[in-house]
Amino acid sequence: MHNTIIRGGLVIDPSNQTHEIKDLYIKDGLITTADLFGDPKDAHIINAQGKVVTPGFIEIHAHLREPGFEGKETLETGSRAAIQGGYTTVCAMPNTNPTLDRDYLVNYIKLRSKEIDLAKIEVIGAVSKGLKGEEMAEIGKMRAAGAVAFSDDGMPVMNAGLMRNILEYSIMFDAAILVHEEDHELSKPGVMNEGAVATRLGLAGVPGLAEEVMIARDILLAEESGAHLHICHVSTAKAVDLVRQAKAAGIHVTCEVTPHHLLLSDALFLTRPYDTNLKMAPPLRTQTDVDACIAGLLDGTIDAIATDHAPHKFDEKDVEFNYAPNGITGLETAFAAINSSLIKSNLVDLETVISKLTYEPAQLFGLDRGTLQVGSAADLTMIDLDEEWQVTPASLATKGKNTPWLNQTLTGKVKLVMVDGVIKYQEVN
Repeated sequence: MHNTIIRGGLVIDPSNQTHEIKDLYIKDGLITTADLFGDPKDAHIINAQGKVVTPGFIEIHAHLREPGFEGKETLETGSRAAIQGGYTTVCAMPNTNPTLDRDYLVNYIKLRSKEIDLAKIEVIGAVSKGLKGEEMAEIGKMRAAGAVAFSDDGMPVMNAGLMRNILEYSIMFDAAILVHEEDHELSKPGVMNEGAVATRLGLAGVPGLAEEVMIARDILLAEESGAHLHICHVSTAKAVDLVRQAKAAGIHVTCEVTPHHLLLSDALFLTRPYDTNLKMAPPLRTQTDVDACIAGLLDGTIDAIATDHAPHKFDEKDVEFNYAPNGITGLETAFAAINSSLIKSNLVDLETVISKLTYEPAQLFGLDRGTLQVGSAADLTMIDLDEEWQVTPASLATKGKNTPWLNQTLTGKVKLVMVDGVIKYQEVN
């Protein structure tokens, strides 16, 4: 392992309010100080002038598909996509086959992560056996095996009694419960946001109410239990406000937002009708909802940006809109899309975005990452904020090419990623 100096970059580290041009010293895989580094003549020097250096991004919500759906993605291709997008840690959701609802499956993912040796892959275990929402999974055993949180994401826990038991039980293990909030009695058979655009296209709509009533229910259950409730991919103005009110009341509720719910609205269907790369759950909402998500990001209501990376095979998406699966990829485009639309237009500041991609998501699950403090693991990302690049199938490491930004030009390119002081990705101009 080389001792490394990253020289002259703009270091942005929200964990200690750092925003300055400085050198970073990396010794034995850890961030160190100049006086403890040793002889600089023996170091590997990386020129970071004109670049931004941040803690490695933390992805708390990704579908890596292995085991069972390797045609869509594998742990290796997903990890490679993560690294290429600036992510050094990825939390894998449990909707695989078999479902990640046993301790030995947690062990399998962690072992494969070490074998692949790219991004650090953490496991989010299922909260119910087989994601069926009928019987609680073995949360305690999975936690002991290293699961960082628990979720049936992709499926809501419709049974309020079961959700109450899950939240109460989770306190014993100090684990967050992540929820996909969707009342199926309200959302089916909808395929996009309910409203004027859906009516114009002749598509069945999903009302925001389907998300909001479940959020309200689970906030009440979290208040009673004192458990940590984390709401996945909030998408409506009212959903953001419900979380805001819950936090003000002292309830342990956190939430995340995706890049697509920060950047895209259902109005996009007017120029791209029936585009299945715009189909996800929750669906793209109105511009009012988008604006509310941005406001929630800025005022601290929303704790993290998570991609909800959901790769699918080409032939699965190349069907009529009603029959296409929900989900888009996002690991490789997340930062660039946000930078292109929000940071460059001064709608959101760079520090807030970096915080929501690094330190704050790490804190949600108690991960000792997302920081460049002295003594921490040298997991970091170097970015050229001004470099343009085109999103093409060939440019993406993920197997899933189902992204709304396909064949578009984005601004902001990850140039280098290190994990534990070892270069895992470096783009050479």
